[in-house]
Amino acid sequence: MSLLTVGTVAFDAIETPFGKTDKIVGGAATYIAWSASYFSNKVNIVSVIGDDFDMNELELLKKRGVDTSGIEIKKGKKSFFWSGKYHLDMNSRDTLVTELNVLMEFNPVLPDAYKESDILLVGNIDPNLQIKVIEQLDERPKLIVLDTMNFWMTPAFLPALMKAIEQCDVLAINDAEARQLSNEYSLVKAARKILAMGPKYLIIKKGEHGALLFHENEVFFAPALPLEDVFDPTGAGDTFAGGFCGYLDKTRDISFENMKRAIIYGSAMASFCVERFGTERLKTLSHQEIEDRVKDFIDLVQFDIVLED
Repeated sequence: MSLLTVGTVAFDAIETPFGKTDKIVGGAATYIAWSASYFSNKVNIVSVIGDDFDMNELELLKKRGVDTSGIEIKKGKKSFFWSGKYHLDMNSRDTLVTELNVLMEFNPVLPDAYKESDILLVGNIDPNLQIKVIEQLDERPKLIVLDTMNFWMTPAFLPALMKAIEQCDVLAINDAEARQLSNEYSLVKAARKILAMGPKYLIIKKGEHGALLFHENEVFFAPALPLEDVFDPTGAGDTFAGGFCGYLDKTRDISFENMKRAIIYGSAMASFCVERFGTERLKTLSHQEIEDRVKDFIDLVQFDIVLED
């Protein structure tokens, strides 16, 4: 099978209570591709960068089996750049700098070889572009997964976002975004409203408090693994999505039961991501480390109990 992701490949500069970086490689599609590459044999990226981007980073992705031929390089232009500072709780942050640069001209065009991908994961970009990506497919993939954020839930973009949500199979958002999109505080009520908008499945990410998977009247909760060291939460949600979709692609099973397993694998990948700045930790993983981390998740929630009559 194969996985196609469309999103940003960019530069970040990050400051947390535990350190700071100069420009490092980031972007949703970058984190997704690194994470998914540990499961899927064929990961394709569509994105745009400037000629200031470090081509060695693309070579590293290629060595992981990622096809980067769908990344457009704009000569004489600069790559998208974001800089942020995290607060002590690591759940909130301030954006210091946003330079859209080539992202202002992003017009995703899918290479013919990508149009038959089995799973499409559309990263957090303008919903009008998300719709354009979906409409370029020759046949509907086995699964369309959509990520978005609160910025696109404003009146200017909401109609396009609703159309994009209607066309996806899985919507992945965080708890605050679920409440904003549904106008419901209860996440159960929010999920019911959002599923009525079109997607068959809804993932609500809760950061250090885990993730919820909703489907019809079923719900599954995966905890987050308590970690001693959390250096940088940037890209954790995208790493989660990459692991989730990569596992589904590897196992060729998109049932609700298998999605439960995929949630755990996605959570495991995200737990690695936050241990270092940027994609640094994702570049050094072994499959044994991933399996050991998944076992940690299993041990976290496994217990025996005898119920009294």
